[in-house]
Amino acid sequence: MTTISTAPNTVNQRYDFVLLFDVQDGNPNGDPDAGNMPRIDPQSLQGLVTDGCLKRKIRNAIATVAEDKPGCELYFQTQDAVFEKRVLNLQHQRAYDSVGVKDEKEGKNKADNTTKARKWMCENFYDIRAFGAVMTTGVNCGQVRGPVQLTFARSIDPIVPMEFSITRKSVTTEDEAKKQSAKDGSITGTMGRKNTVPYGLYRCQGFVNPFLARDTGFSNDDLQMLWDVLKGTIWEIDRSASRGLMSTRGLYVFEHESALGCAPAHELFDRIQIEPLGANAAPRSFAEYQDRIRVNLDGLPTSVKLHRFVG
Repeated sequence: MTTISTAPNTVNQRYDFVLLFDVQDGNPNGDPDAGNMPRIDPQSLQGLVTDGCLKRKIRNAIATVAEDKPGCELYFQTQDAVFEKRVLNLQHQRAYDSVGVKDEKEGKNKADNTTKARKWMCENFYDIRAFGAVMTTGVNCGQVRGPVQLTFARSIDPIVPMEFSITRKSVTTEDEAKKQSAKDGSITGTMGRKNTVPYGLYRCQGFVNPFLARDTGFSNDDLQMLWDVLKGTIWEIDRSASRGLMSTRGLYVFEHESALGCAPAHELFDRIQIEPLGANAAPRSFAEYQDRIRVNLDGLPTSVKLHRFVG
């Protein structure tokens, strides 16, 4: 059995996990290059949700559940954050100020200054400890590879993106109001578009690397917070106005006894099977998939434990 020496409470084992979530009458991840239509694989017509989108939703949930908790600030802030917190170089400068160094050029050992700043960033920002970051944008805090990584989520069956026209009876400017009044005799409002998926069950795979956890200081407490968020909080407090109804339908976590792992990740993922409904199906609820989910534990190594947090 291979183990690694880590600081107290740092994640010391490998984890591989499968996340199942669904969306009903919502847009899980709009594509800005396609008019914000739900992302789709043009060949298979399966719906897609990027890893970046999922990480953003995790960050949003952490911002709420860990509000004011030491060490759980967010490096990549959302658009409603204050100006200073959205400017990355200002965050980098905080690191240098906190470790008592003006910048990486102060003194003889520039690398040592960058290392101190990098360590401070890992200690104070949850998303850097979890996902990593490139922090060499002017004020240099180095680079971090994060232990938690996700694949794109892909729907089990093809989806049918839908687009709807919507109206609002308000206008933005006085000039616009005057033009509409002169033309139509009243303020007629403006038109917009809304994109949704009628229903889709999506599957995502994830990994937790203990060697990178040792480097960033990603702790077992951080890991538990991740599991708690993925169980459902990620959707309950999602700030996206167009998310529709989204829910976690399965969270299957394979815990290895060792750091290197006791079985290949793809073999473990193959044990969680969801039978598609078929090309001509039109799913509208999770009930249509419930009896099609199979968890195969035959021959599972005794050094790998499956935790069914949801499902």
